[in-house]
Amino acid sequence: MRGANRNRLTPPAPGGWETLSTRNVLDDPWLRVEAEAVRTPAGTVLDPWWVLNLPDWVVVVAITRGQEVVLVRQWRQGARDFVLEIPGGIMDASDIDPIAAGSRELLEETGFAAEAWRHVGEMWPDPARNNNRCHVVLGTGCHAVAEPRLEPGETLETVVMAMADVRRILCDGGMESTLHATGLLRGLCAAGILEF
Repeated sequence: MRGANRNRLTPPAPGGWETLSTRNVLDDPWLRVEAEAVRTPAGTVLDPWWVLNLPDWVVVVAITRGQEVVLVRQWRQGARDFVLEIPGGIMDASDIDPIAAGSRELLEETGFAAEAWRHVGEMWPDPARNNNRCHVVLGTGCHAVAEPRLEPGETLETVVMAMADVRRILCDGGMESTLHATGLLRGLCAAGILEF
């Protein structure tokens, strides 16, 4: 493949895009949309190039004391359907770090808490358009401590799933959100449950 960097450990060749100008098109507390004019290394000017400025997100891989996984089945208006996901959401300004955000989201959405936490990593949700990061946190020893406290825009149910079923949905497409499936894979690998 021309231009492919097959070895992730080797830095890419220099020559990113140059931002020539930025116009703010929409400014909302949840989303800022910018139209940029950019120049590629080949000299091509692309105008507009749409960029979505979003807050960072966190997703939680929550493993119970019995080695089950805490999931949510949540209405997603874009999909016009209920989607099976791992708990998560937007990192609030009050969250001191991804673990604090993950702990808050897990408790709010499911009523579960974890005995131990670990930040597994972060990833780009959509690096072509979004400038935010999604953090993956792993909570182990999870157990129910309260009733969920859903926000007004949330319609969801908690699903506690056996590990064998979690493996199945990862392989057969039962978890259709790429961000959540990737976060779940990374969390299960970090927990030593899956190996590649």
